[in-house]
Amino acid sequence: MKKLTVALSGASGIELGWKLIEAIPKEIELFVVATEGAFVVAQREGVRRDFRALEDSDIGACIASGSFGCDAMAIVPCSLNTLAKIAHGIADNLTTRAASVMLKEQKRLLLAPREMPFGAIMLENMLKLSRLGVMISPPVAGYYAGIETLEMMEDFWVGKWLDGLGIAHELYQRWK
Repeated sequence: MKKLTVALSGASGIELGWKLIEAIPKEIELFVVATEGAFVVAQREGVRRDFRALEDSDIGACIASGSFGCDAMAIVPCSLNTLAKIAHGIADNLTTRAASVMLKEQKRLLLAPREMPFGAIMLENMLKLSRLGVMISPPVAGYYAGIETLEMMEDFWVGKWLDGLGIAHELYQRWK
């Protein structure tokens, strides 16, 4: 993988998105789309990963084109509003436009919905996207991995997202 986009939508779970960003190997060119508030959090918390920051309002940015050649995209966290827009082809910001490009180019797209419980409409949207090849990957506890702390659980989730993107890591204990 050469180019990866990570988008952060929704407020709950933004820290998980930043943890994912920090876990991406340096040799992967990283493009990040987030709300202004998410970038403020990153500056305060000192995210230690270099990336190209893109404005969510800039639907003409590089990742909005299939010819740019982005290999994969993850939206962590993914608000259910963003998920619904993607499921119904609404590309009204850079995040949803880039996701639309991933779908049309048949590239990896991973969504980590953070809200719960899931209602019927939300589940139908997830099913629709899953049938299109989108990986729906909410942060669900993996007790088999010997998890003892919240940090270990977060590493498990980030590791599972990296697995879904095809990126090698050693963040959690695998099943033996």
